[in-house]
Amino acid sequence: MQDQEVKLLGTWSSPYVLRIRWALRIKGIEYEYIEEDLRNKSPLLLEYNPVHKKVPVLVHKGRAIAESLVILEYIDETWRDNPLLPRDPYDKAMARFWCKFGEEKLSPPIWRVFVTQGEEQKQAYASAMENLEILEKELEGKRFLSGEAIGLLDIFFGSLAYIIPMYEEIIEMKLVDPSKLPWLSKWMEEFLNSPVVKDTLPQKDKLLPRYLAIRDTFLAKRE
Repeated sequence: MQDQEVKLLGTWSSPYVLRIRWALRIKGIEYEYIEEDLRNKSPLLLEYNPVHKKVPVLVHKGRAIAESLVILEYIDETWRDNPLLPRDPYDKAMARFWCKFGEEKLSPPIWRVFVTQGEEQKQAYASAMENLEILEKELEGKRFLSGEAIGLLDIFFGSLAYIIPMYEEIIEMKLVDPSKLPWLSKWMEEFLNSPVVKDTLPQKDKLLPRYLAIRDTFLAKRE
């Protein structure tokens, strides 16, 4: 069914919001997008997400769902065509496991590489590389993390495909070297060039200054 009843509250720069936009695109769901200013949160956002007061928030039939992974599962269970998660219980459990891995083991050290310097950055880099190599092994022989088509795992990890190259440019340090992580490098390229993702990414000339400012702020706090 189509989905004047579907609204998405988000911000243009949020990778978590992009996850939801990609999922809705895969499902072919039309929706109303509402841009939020998180420095001046709207009454609508505060009403729909009073606990975290963050985006993304999906509103379906007047009911709000928050947190990107929760929203992705809701979308998959509500609109059954073009499934994001495997239907097999074991495969579904493993997909959730890898999301947990990304959230707890992979993303934190990559972020620390970006916002630290010196010895702390070296330690974070070692941890990031160790976990990127684990993801590389999981990708070996696959087109996408979910198989031959983009699924929930690819959507979950998808922001790495455009954020890691931006981090590398800013800090002048290579994280994904195609000679060392060929499957991951190939997946990043394939993901970014897919019809689902193409033309959805924030403009680099707008995003780069934002991340430069974020890094400068974190480094200033440590001085």
